[in-house]
Amino acid sequence: MTGTTQTQQAARRSDATRAAILAAARERFAADGYEKATIRAIARDAKADPAMVMRYYDSKAGLFAAAVAINPGLLDLPVEPSEEIGRRLVSHFLTLWEENGELTALLRVGATDPTAAERVGSVLREQLIPLARQVGPDPEQAQMRATLCASTVLGLAMTRYVLRFPASMELSREEIVEWLGPTVQRYLTDPTP
Repeated sequence: MTGTTQTQQAARRSDATRAAILAAARERFAADGYEKATIRAIARDAKADPAMVMRYYDSKAGLFAAAVAINPGLLDLPVEPSEEIGRRLVSHFLTLWEENGELTALLRVGATDPTAAERVGSVLREQLIPLARQVGPDPEQAQMRATLCASTVLGLAMTRYVLRFPASMELSREEIVEWLGPTVQRYLTDPTP
């Protein structure tokens, strides 16, 4: 076996170990929260040595950041026509939650853990506020408008994907977009009441 082949095999094993650690971390953080989740438990779940977890991620905080590294892509959403941004944003968030278990895990943990709440807050600061600044009538109101949008979409996510309220789960995607889209639209683009 050549040195190059051995290096490639080692890299594949390393990638597989990292993936297993991240998957285990997502599940453990979602189940136990940041404070109660331990590196040992995550390593055991991933069938890896705790030293490997530390080697790859340096710390529990580094592992958490990697496990919930989510880019919701809000800044890539088309903002024209501007009268459709509310429905487009609600639809985009529904897709994110339906296709990304990490986002639901982050929301679940963020409800009780300050570290996870900070990660949720960073998405608000880095993506939703700039979007609100871009589409809103007054850039000075972007933070307030983004916060109102976040309260709406996070409330839906909490009742539908975390708490799994039957009435919330029974709503179709189209119904949610039609009900919440105009509200989010108003928060983003209407003049101040």
